[in-house]
Amino acid sequence: MPSGRRVIVPPQTRSAGRIRFRRVWSSVSGQVPVGHAVISPQPPNARTRGSIPVHASAATTEPYAPRRRPVGASPNWRRPLLRQPRYVLAALLAAPAVAGGVAVLWLWWLGTRGLALRGLADGLIIGGRITGLLGGYLLLVEVALMARIPWLERRIGSDWLVRVHRWLGTYLITTLVAHAALLIGGLALLDRVPVGVEASTVMLTYPDVLMATVALAMLIAIGTLSANAARKRLRYETWHFVHLYVYLAVALAFAHQIVIGTDLQYRAARTAWSGAHVLVAACVLWFRVWRPLRLSIRHRLRVQRVVREADDIVSIYVTGRRLELLGAEAGQFFRWRFLARHVWVQAHPFSLSAAPTPRTMRITVKAVGDHTRALQYLRPGVRVIAEGPYGALTGVQRTRRRVLLIGAGIGITPLRALLEAMPGGPGDIALVFRGGSSEGVVFQRELEEIASRRQAIVHLVLGPRVTCCSRHDALSAKRLRTLVPDVARRDVYLCGPPGVLEATREALRDAGVPRRRIHIERFDY
Repeated sequence: MPSGRRVIVPPQTRSAGRIRFRRVWSSVSGQVPVGHAVISPQPPNARTRGSIPVHASAATTEPYAPRRRPVGASPNWRRPLLRQPRYVLAALLAAPAVAGGVAVLWLWWLGTRGLALRGLADGLIIGGRITGLLGGYLLLVEVALMARIPWLERRIGSDWLVRVHRWLGTYLITTLVAHAALLIGGLALLDRVPVGVEASTVMLTYPDVLMATVALAMLIAIGTLSANAARKRLRYETWHFVHLYVYLAVALAFAHQIVIGTDLQYRAARTAWSGAHVLVAACVLWFRVWRPLRLSIRHRLRVQRVVREADDIVSIYVTGRRLELLGAEAGQFFRWRFLARHVWVQAHPFSLSAAPTPRTMRITVKAVGDHTRALQYLRPGVRVIAEGPYGALTGVQRTRRRVLLIGAGIGITPLRALLEAMPGGPGDIALVFRGGSSEGVVFQRELEEIASRRQAIVHLVLGPRVTCCSRHDALSAKRLRTLVPDVARRDVYLCGPPGVLEATREALRDAGVPRRRIHIERFDY
């Protein structure tokens, strides 16, 4: 395609019933040729402006014969009453977490009253006691965040929980290392021996301290492997297996806290501390072990069929009994464990790629690793254990009547389900798909059918991504305002690779979309 801007309108058109679709290809910039196609009912007043077609606000097309409406869908959307955005809920949930930290400091104060600070050694030991209590409490909070409590996963979102988990992890490791260093340093000053000698004495002679040392070493190793530089080099399977040792570390550390913890000598303090551990352990066992097993037994999930969408992409249809009781919504995901050879050991998160029905759920998987490549060859009848539904990329975050869905690559899967099920009238829902080529467009025929039935506009923006400068990108702020002129007044849902998400979010901010109306759920680990 030559450089410069021009519009090429092929003579052929596609029809769906009485609705005709026109395909427009244009050069977005003189540097990189990018194809742009519009799938939408063409109203009589549709027109092209510049190199990208623009439609009038209301489509004056003849009505369609709609399919059966997905569960939970309604033709029009109304703002729900008393529903708070997830950032408000996250702020409210921070209050009890902070209150727990204050209670931990109060336990330290109870055990410290009446003690005189006679020198540096006493100060180091007191600092070690404070950091030990706070480190034990942060460890419980870290485990609770990853216990997959349904309300947190659905209203706050897994991505926000993971971000808080990572942020607290740095403070956790720092606090625990400071706890060990301060205590050993203070005791070495009191005993007037070298630090190495005191460290070996504490580990080998104090009750259960050796187990606590092993727990600290495991937590440091896990924290190191969770750093961005190391995590990018690890396979998901390795990263997940290593993190399972956190539960062993919690158990090893708990014994020495009760036996030699100076601040837990009161019965009430020991009871509260033990109760907190029991509560977190119960959440992990209930929500991560028993609940998925109960769901599998109750709904008898099995693979119904596997449909190949592209060379490396398949859609897996899962059937079961009374699936409406799951309460799954379009845009959510499950953690799926397929009980087949080579794949049953691991559970991976995959979004629903179609609105769920009382009998069927569908996910779409791209082969990007050993596990996802093995899923391409699943056979019908394989038993399935599903954990969920999770995710806040749903209509619960919606604050505006009009919505823009932006997906890139395989990130189109939850947005395709939202396009099908999200309530709205003609023109309320728009979708922009960013792909590398026409072969990479998943669900093209389905998108055409949904656009026809719902009178929605679907933009397919295809071609290589521009990384040198943002203003030439096909999803720059200027291009987004041309594709969707009222983008600043819409809620925007984003899903795709991390690099595309960050670039598109910045473009949306430049286009005038407030941060609170940009809804993203990341699936990186």
